[in-house]
Amino acid sequence: MSENHPTAPGPATDGPGASVPGPGMDTVGRPLTVADALALPVLAAGQPQVVTGLSRLDRPVRWVHITELTDPASFLKGGELVLTTGMPLPEEPAGVRRYVDELADIGAAALVIELVRRYHRPPEALVHACRARGLPLVTLAKDVNFLEVTQVVHALILGNQAEVMRRTQRVHEAFTALTLRGAGPEDVVRAAAEMSGHTVVLENLVHRALICEPSGDTVEAALTDWEQRSRATQPADHTTVSGPGGWLVAPVEYQGERWGRVAMLPTPARPLRPAASSAFGPFGPEDVTVLERTAMALTIARLTHPTPWERTAHRGVLRDLVEQRHRSPADADARVAALGLPTKDSRFIAVFADVPREDDTTKAEELLSEELRKKGTQALVGLLGPTRLGILLSLRPDQLWRPVVEQLSRAVLDLVPGTTVSAGSEATALSGVARSFRDATRVAEATEPGRPLPPGRSYHERSDIGLRRLLFALREDTRIQDYAERRLGRLADHDARHGTDLLTTLRHYLDAAGNKTVAARSGGLSRETVYQRLRTIERILDCDLESGEQRTELHVALTALDVLRIR
Repeated sequence: MSENHPTAPGPATDGPGASVPGPGMDTVGRPLTVADALALPVLAAGQPQVVTGLSRLDRPVRWVHITELTDPASFLKGGELVLTTGMPLPEEPAGVRRYVDELADIGAAALVIELVRRYHRPPEALVHACRARGLPLVTLAKDVNFLEVTQVVHALILGNQAEVMRRTQRVHEAFTALTLRGAGPEDVVRAAAEMSGHTVVLENLVHRALICEPSGDTVEAALTDWEQRSRATQPADHTTVSGPGGWLVAPVEYQGERWGRVAMLPTPARPLRPAASSAFGPFGPEDVTVLERTAMALTIARLTHPTPWERTAHRGVLRDLVEQRHRSPADADARVAALGLPTKDSRFIAVFADVPREDDTTKAEELLSEELRKKGTQALVGLLGPTRLGILLSLRPDQLWRPVVEQLSRAVLDLVPGTTVSAGSEATALSGVARSFRDATRVAEATEPGRPLPPGRSYHERSDIGLRRLLFALREDTRIQDYAERRLGRLADHDARHGTDLLTTLRHYLDAAGNKTVAARSGGLSRETVYQRLRTIERILDCDLESGEQRTELHVALTALDVLRIR
């Protein structure tokens, strides 16, 4: 074995001359590790070299113990950084092995031996024994004041413990403030993700991800194959790390029974905390505190927010789809699939159900969701406006959409008579759902109250929109209002001043496609009277009723006037 000597920082190797990681690692708010301690100037001055256990330098240091005894383990409790000059080390290999075994059995963090007085190179028996037991062995080439090491390390440990307590107190205060102001589940989960720097997901008992707040990750990465991954993560009645993904999970209760759980996901891009407790993997004590307080705050929020969170989740996802607020199509796909709606090899139809009264909306939302679930219809249902329900249907590739929408529409009308159902266009992928919702919006906007339904159908669709319905949808546009007034305003004024009904005569004439005989029959007038009235209309409007183009313009204006009079 070559004699230890200082080396420049380089690739880590397990053996004599292996360099110690340099200083700069942030230790605030987490336990001190062996690597942290060795990087302190007070120890770095002794030119520490890692002889064995380089991969175990992330062990937490609970305390520093100076010993010159042959049986120091009897004074240890585990987690100590053991400092010795090597003076009491047994001569015989068996004694050295027993010495190391006792340190390893008690859980010492590392053994640091000074090569100044008795030894100038680590004994072979000590190196072999430490390597066999996985105990980090570190040598110091220069004299180090062990008392000063103890003072510095203990000050850091106590300072970190105090900082952990301060951080924990801030976590408690933050969640207490959320609870006192009646924060909803979205606010609570968002706060947990911000405090921990981890993605946090709230799910119910059937493994539906209701809320996902990503942190340093995407929704797609967090929620892809969510149900499968969640089912592989066994439930627990306390906060613990579980499943192949190493999730930190905590149960959420409602009225004394388990309602679901909140999960904190590891962040692959972030290095593991070297001082994290082995019981919680990559999660530190502060993460555990955050998740436990999250679960508690959610339990309270479940009592104070009467709307079922499944309904809230459906509403949120539907609004995000309508407004295209997802970061990417993949995020949207993962979010929808995590709520249980099939997205793979599926087609979609957006539907609006406009109920007559606002008081009926929430009840209709709940009853319709239950009815669709009973019938096995794959759908998301959510409140999108005071009287509007949004429904997103997921269809198999071989499934015709019109029969499914008809079944949905009849279910809605049975639950809330007088509801108007409007269907959008078919979307072959989730990325087209926003367009389907836009089409459903146009159909709804073009459907005037009491509008008769097509034969054999209980809902409205895009193909139903003709001239009258198009003008009804555009009735708030001042250009439509101006056009109707410019073309027919003088005739309407004449009728009002003179008590005539020329507008009605014009309507009969236009409806008869310019046939005066049919127009006279429709109005119950003689042909001579119709001829006279039509000449008067031409004079007032300064138009030629024999012109097909002008008749078309007047027909559009008359239809616009009709829809503008609808209240």
